Amino acid sequence: MVRTVIAPRRGFALVELIAVVVLAGLVATMAVATITRQQRFYRASAELNAAREGVRDAMEILSADIRGASVSDTVRLRADSAIEVFAAIGLSVVCQTAGTEVGLAPSHPSGNSLSAFLTDPDTGDIALFYVDSAGGKERWARYRVASFASRATGSMCPAASGFSTETDPSSGSRDFALTVTGTLLTAIRPGTPVRFIRRVRYSLYRAADGKSYLGYRRCNAVGPSVCGGVQPISGPYRAYSSDTRATGLLFEYLDARGAPLGAAASSMGLARVVITARSESEQRNPFSQRSGTIADSGTVSVALRNDSRQ
Repeated sequence: MVRTVIAPRRGFALVELIAVVVLAGLVATMAVATITRQQRFYRASAELNAAREGVRDAMEILSADIRGASVSDTVRLRADSAIEVFAAIGLSVVCQTAGTEVGLAPSHPSGNSLSAFLTDPDTGDIALFYVDSAGGKERWARYRVASFASRATGSMCPAASGFSTETDPSSGSRDFALTVTGTLLTAIRPGTPVRFIRRVRYSLYRAADGKSYLGYRRCNAVGPSVCGGVQPISGPYRAYSSDTRATGLLFEYLDARGAPLGAAASSMGLARVVITARSESEQRNPFSQRSGTIADSGTVSVALRNDSRQ
């Protein structure tokens, strides 16, 4: 008789199980470390991009409004961390006048327009009409905006004026009705260019979260400066410091010779504004061998475009 003997099954020894657990733990630890490093890298990259974007935003926004200002409008506030200017918000051409009401040329959706507005003017804004004085020297007549509204094409600027066409109503274009305070000069007639300006203040301010941002305030058009609530535009930036080499936002004012314009000097002597912005993140910089946070900075020199001396 043949007897079959079945060998007993062997399990894993305790030592083998411990080795497997240790190896699995090492692999998991390495994987977690790799993922953590990648997350830190991507987070730091995002912080670096945000810092650079903050500086770029400050340069673009401030340069556009300061470049469009003129010494005739005057810079109402010249501080190391704040500036108050009359920013351009629209351009148009007079189509017709009637008393204190002005009809403006239409705006076309296609973009081929004689009128363009970043935002609709209102009672807190100024309308400047280009007129020639008797001596031939150009100047702008200043009026406070009493009301501004869009109208159906043809109501304020008929085709007979030459500033619109019979096909404008079907193209979706709109006319504009402007009412000003005060009597219009006789020199203001069809074809007169008009630009709209708004008094605004840009400043470095500390927000409720403890960080510093570039803030925007809208101010009253005439009289002593009275501004509304601040709105954050970009940031965060370094906090304000009296040290010009460390502050988050710095304005420097120069005359036509490139010399600093003193605080007591008239803004009529202002020719250029040098802007420096310094952004800084709370994230540690992993791209640098030295310890420190992620930071970026930029400086731009802006000449006043409407300065007649240039």
